[in-house]
Amino acid sequence: MEDGNSLWAALALVLVIEGLLPFLSPTGWRRMFQQLLALQDGQLRFFGLCSMVAGLLLFWLVG
Repeated sequence: MEDGNSLWAALALVLVIEGLLPFLSPTGWRRMFQQLLALQDGQLRFFGLCSMVAGLLLFWLVG
């Protein structure tokens, strides 16, 4: 698969995964989103950082 196509395939997969929870459990997704809104900026940044580090580690392991 060409590099450009890999990027689009990865983006498509992210969109599918992101859409699973609201599709399967809209009430649970709404409850989780309300809990996220209650977090402080620092807490959200920490979770974002953890997510980026986990993604980079996974990318490094796969690549």
